Amino acid sequence: MARVVAVCGMPGSGKGEFAAVMAAANIPIVSMGDMIRAEVVRQGLEEAPHVYGEVAAALRAEHGEDVLAVRLCDRVDQLLNDHALVLIDGLRGTAEDAVFAARWGDAYQTVAIEAALELRFQRILQRGRPEDGDREAFETRNERERGWGLEDLIKQATHTIVNDVALPEFHRRCTGWLAGVSQDN
Repeated sequence: MARVVAVCGMPGSGKGEFAAVMAAANIPIVSMGDMIRAEVVRQGLEEAPHVYGEVAAALRAEHGEDVLAVRLCDRVDQLLNDHALVLIDGLRGTAEDAVFAARWGDAYQTVAIEAALELRFQRILQRGRPEDGDREAFETRNERERGWGLEDLIKQATHTIVNDVALPEFHRRCTGWLAGVSQDN
């Protein structure tokens, strides 16, 4: 049975690293964050921390809280034709989760990546993405994503991986999770 797994977690928790491990295992990935980054570029906007948040909020305000989920479902279905597992990177809202659960039912699961606040902030500083910023931008982003229901998604996730370790160990944890999911098929 083909499966769809959506990964969620607060900013800097390790969702991207989780996705990198899945990509290395030839699992196709559809990134919700890439959708926002593409929209910023499409609109010709400055790539700054506040801009990404504003674009994400504006899309949700104009088209509904589930806009990103609705837009990527057909792409995921296409990938399911050729793959036993597809990863959605960057689940952030309960409305998105509801769309995915309705679309794929029992074939849909979530994975929460958890990490402590200060550790997440240090990672944000190190990675240097355009949507990242200073402490204030980090806190603003945390609050915005909490407002979309991210904390509820983390609490209710099908699986949880704690990312409080060095990167090689976290990669081992992700690989172990994948091995367990693969055995369930």
